[in-house]
Amino acid sequence: MLLEIIAPDKKLYSGEVDLVQVPGSKGSFEILRNHAPIISTLEQGRIKIVDVKGGTTFFEVDGGVIEAKNNKIIVLAETAKT
Repeated sequence: MLLEIIAPDKKLYSGEVDLVQVPGSKGSFEILRNHAPIISTLEQGRIKIVDVKGGTTFFEVDGGVIEAKNNKIIVLAETAKT
């Protein structure tokens, strides 16, 4: 799956991933390959990324929006840091 995390001032992440876990407004949830299309708001919390090589990366966000469709995930983060 292709993941992009974009903050107002720059693109923070772009790459192929196996798993993305995000702090949804109604609780944390994960997106895996072939996930049903979804759009959700995000709360303050941590995004966990597992890339195709098995490496794990974390980003702290203050909120935002996520869209997943056809194995492409876009996160628009209000503010984020690693």
